[in-house]
Amino acid sequence: MSTSENGKEMNIVGHLSELRNRLMITGVAFIGFFILGFIYIKEIYQFFEHDIGFQLTITSPGDIVWIYFSIAGLIAIVATLPVLSLQLWLFIKPGLTKPERRTSLSYIPAIFLLFVLGLVFGYFMFIKLILPFLLSLNDGMFNELFTVEKYFRFLFQVTIPFAILFEIPIIIMFLTSLGIITPTFLRKMRKYAYFILLIVGALVTPPDIVLQIAVAIPLFILYEISIYLSVIVYRKKIRRHKEYMENGVS
Repeated sequence: MSTSENGKEMNIVGHLSELRNRLMITGVAFIGFFILGFIYIKEIYQFFEHDIGFQLTITSPGDIVWIYFSIAGLIAIVATLPVLSLQLWLFIKPGLTKPERRTSLSYIPAIFLLFVLGLVFGYFMFIKLILPFLLSLNDGMFNELFTVEKYFRFLFQVTIPFAILFEIPIIIMFLTSLGIITPTFLRKMRKYAYFILLIVGALVTPPDIVLQIAVAIPLFILYEISIYLSVIVYRKKIRRHKEYMENGVS
């Protein structure tokens, strides 16, 4: 084996070793936050139960275990997100220029805040619109008995998609900085994006057009914000390219 090939192999091994260490740090953080969520599970559960105004039911001891692991797991995922983002940034940091490091580092708190904001928005929609609408359909016909497992599973199905969708601005800014998409492309795709977001809104809400529109409108606004942010990133990218070309020529 030649010296260059041996050097490349050692370089790959070094990168894989560093990636493993970064993932191990993230894993340790996840376990720590999971344990913390487990410790405060009663307070967290009471917070959710207080908002709905009625007591949930369990049908088996397994429901208790399920809710412990589900809530603690969600808390751990949310709290670990900035740790994971930071570790990934530290991993790719050597290959970035100083401006790229500064810009990409600012994404980390934004990723966390948008994810939490998406969860809060989804939860607000669920408590204020979706759940009251579904309960109103009962109209005294049925005896309402909500189990812990089914209630929280439905709650997670509504809120988690919003948390992911609220990451759209960051994703678009990142893709714009890489030159994969442009503001012009986003404007051309606006009607298709609106249609997709409307479908997403329909999937996470009951079959009521008012609720679906109420959920879709904030997503439309989010897409327009993404276009605006894409314009800012694109202009900065063009300006840096011009400065580089001018400096290169001179």
